[in-house]
Amino acid sequence: AIFLYQRHTLKVATVQASEQAGAMVRPHSPVIGAADAQVTIVEFFDPACEACKAFHPRVKQILAAFPRETRLVIRYTPFHREASVAAVRILEAARAQGKFETTLEALLDGQRAWAGQGANASTRVWAIAQAAGLDVDLARKHFASGSADALLAQDVLDLKALGVRGTPTFFVNGKPLASTDPDLLFEMVQREVERFRR
Repeated sequence: AIFLYQRHTLKVATVQASEQAGAMVRPHSPVIGAADAQVTIVEFFDPACEACKAFHPRVKQILAAFPRETRLVIRYTPFHREASVAAVRILEAARAQGKFETTLEALLDGQRAWAGQGANASTRVWAIAQAAGLDVDLARKHFASGSADALLAQDVLDLKALGVRGTPTFFVNGKPLASTDPDLLFEMVQREVERFRR
């Protein structure tokens, strides 16, 4: 019964992804890796999510294994509410300063210090980002512009349209990952890379 349910869920996710292809990647989405890569890994990602943190080193290994063929597109999924929103705003300010990846690494490394901290999350996220090299004055100006909030609102609409219910959720070239298994993600990416190499 569990196998049949998982198969049905994967089938539904595949149909939704196909119908909502335009909602998969947006021009505003952060990209890590080759912009023109043939294999696109889309991760619906919450910076406050422990599973996203645990998965992140494996995703980096995949990008390192196929540096010319793969790219990671991050879609924000603020399931942890205030803490997630604060982190996303700071990540977007960091991206405007060309410090997205270093800030992302710092926030994930220090996740225990800020995730689940409620009202204190924002202060702690700022401190971690500043220690990672973020210019806080510039970041606060970016913060005040509201551009991160507009981006986040679009990502929330898209995750609902695609039926994303948990993080991390992965799609490889528009196909959903059947389970949150890092080995399965690697195999799926490798198959796509080999398909394009033929």
